[in-house]
Amino acid sequence: MSFTTVESRWPDVWLAATARGTTICGDFLAATALALALQGAGAGGLAVSGLLLAATLPLVVLAPLTGRLADRVDSRTLLVTVGLAQALICTLLAVADHPALVVGLVALLACGLAVTQPCLAALLPAMVRPADLPRASAISQNAVSLGALGGPVLAGLLVGQFGTRVPLLLDAATYLALVVAGLLLRTRRGGRQPATVSAGQAGQAGPAGPAGPEGPNSQANPSGTDAGWRLRRDPLMLVMVASTAVVIAAVGGINVIEVFFIRETLHASATTYGLVGAAWMAGMLPGSWLAARLARRLDDDAAFIRGVLATLAVCSLLVMFAAAVPTAALLVPLWLVAGAANGGENVFANLLTARRVPDAMRGRAYASYGAAVQGGSMAGYLMGGALLTAVPPRPLIAGAGAAGLLVVLAFVPVVARVVRRPSSGDADGRQRRAAGPDAGLATPGRPAEPEPEAGDTVGSWLSASHARGSGTSSS
Repeated sequence: MSFTTVESRWPDVWLAATARGTTICGDFLAATALALALQGAGAGGLAVSGLLLAATLPLVVLAPLTGRLADRVDSRTLLVTVGLAQALICTLLAVADHPALVVGLVALLACGLAVTQPCLAALLPAMVRPADLPRASAISQNAVSLGALGGPVLAGLLVGQFGTRVPLLLDAATYLALVVAGLLLRTRRGGRQPATVSAGQAGQAGPAGPAGPEGPNSQANPSGTDAGWRLRRDPLMLVMVASTAVVIAAVGGINVIEVFFIRETLHASATTYGLVGAAWMAGMLPGSWLAARLARRLDDDAAFIRGVLATLAVCSLLVMFAAAVPTAALLVPLWLVAGAANGGENVFANLLTARRVPDAMRGRAYASYGAAVQGGSMAGYLMGGALLTAVPPRPLIAGAGAAGLLVVLAFVPVVARVVRRPSSGDADGRQRRAAGPDAGLATPGRPAEPEPEAGDTVGSWLSASHARGSGTSSS
């Protein structure tokens, strides 16, 4: 693990979190507005799942490219350029009428998200010291949760009053937050940034060390230099990604089914639909902080993956319980608890990635993880939309929750085997630590920092996923 800060830059953490939360609010505002518009126009489950697939497929297909962009291109350039492009695309979406054009523009918006998502995720560990990463991760996750909390509520209120155009124009304005963040953030990575002193070297280099004009947070790895970390060589990361992905594939269909369950089976209003969706995000706020406090006491990566499995199990169990509610109001307490578990899962997964992946590869790692998550979501959308044509929403929700719980139980023995068997990276780390204090990582149970001349990294290991708002992406 290579954190690239001497002192934590909390203003950058708050600025990046605010920008991310603002854009997430716009994303959920637009997604909820479009879903309500389709349902109100008489469209079926396949139409809603098609819209969700358009917002998801680019994150899967483009992950190898966008991950490399996040690692090799200056983060300021990416955030400013992509933020402006997304604002323009969303403005066009607000005036588009033809369904095919709407789907195409939604897909273009997702292309931008495929770039900015790993860029912001990889910036976070570069902003803070390792000891401060749990708190920084909780701040970022809470910003996402607040944005996702406000988006559905605003959509439920605005669609009833103004239709879809006003929510989509507001979404366009939120993308300008990425532009502001790109211009104001002092922390930068990617591109040819000046070499820096890591936190572990700060005592040797002193305050006048070789940090460039962007300060100690700049990316130490020049453009085009690949580290040798690979997902398939890191069993803990591989199991975490696979288990999260498959659970999301099992329960992801609720994102398609939910609007029909609430509006038609439970006969609730569009405003109620927005409030129920907001309950899940509201629960993520305390869940993220509780997980961050717990994470500060954990020094074993195996504990983080156990936390991921436990929180996924809670989410699946509560989705299964939701199928039995007689009114939409009873979904609110269930979604609050499920959201808390989801927020905890996000924190555990992000921290495990930051702990085990070298700094030069984090953009690719987060992009690939996000692609796996979205791949699982796509599978859930397809299954949910297809099954809705033949099965009522209530049994589908029960089946989705039960399937997710069974997946978690199936991965428990897999995790136990991986934890007992040290990875090749752990063995390399022990050898490096034995060679001296500067030979590698000083933290047991993590892969050693790869040699600069090692080959390329992320292979084509897709298909994972996550529940609503989980992992590194917005649903």
